[in-house]
Amino acid sequence: MHITQTALPEVLLITPRVFGDARGFFLESWNRRTFAEHGLDIDFVQDNHSRSAQGVLRGLHYQLHQPQGKLVRVTSGAVFDVAVDLRRSSPHFGKWTGHELSADNHQMLWIPPGFGHGFLVLSESADFMYKTTAYYAPEWDRGIRWDDPEIGVVWPLDGAPQLSAKDAAQAALRDAEVYA
Repeated sequence: MHITQTALPEVLLITPRVFGDARGFFLESWNRRTFAEHGLDIDFVQDNHSRSAQGVLRGLHYQLHQPQGKLVRVTSGAVFDVAVDLRRSSPHFGKWTGHELSADNHQMLWIPPGFGHGFLVLSESADFMYKTTAYYAPEWDRGIRWDDPEIGVVWPLDGAPQLSAKDAAQAALRDAEVYA
């Protein structure tokens, strides 16, 4: 496993070892001992799987209380995955990092608690899987506008994204409840 810091030092790009031959491939997407050896002593409580069509943008989501750390990956297709630092006390508050995750590159992103998260589907469709460190708590579910100019995410869009009604109505960073 190879771990690379992103522009946001706590957000990590993880490239697992892939063993492949003419039959296909094998990789470990999660091994508690291996991750702990790399300084990521994480307990996960929930696995999620979403499928989305090309042009769908989900995010930027977070839980204000019971914040979730997320280990995200794509098992089919490709997405542009984004993390935004939402901790007011951080020198990186309001900054973002984005990375293409795909079934072909097998890369994963570790997004710690305190960060907003979203992704844009680049392929015809994508299966997106993620582990979380806290259970989903709908009463603490929050979001930031995907196109907030204060954050300035440069999404690789060709036209307007497909958004849920919830994501289309999210608050701007300056008006949102965020972490201390």
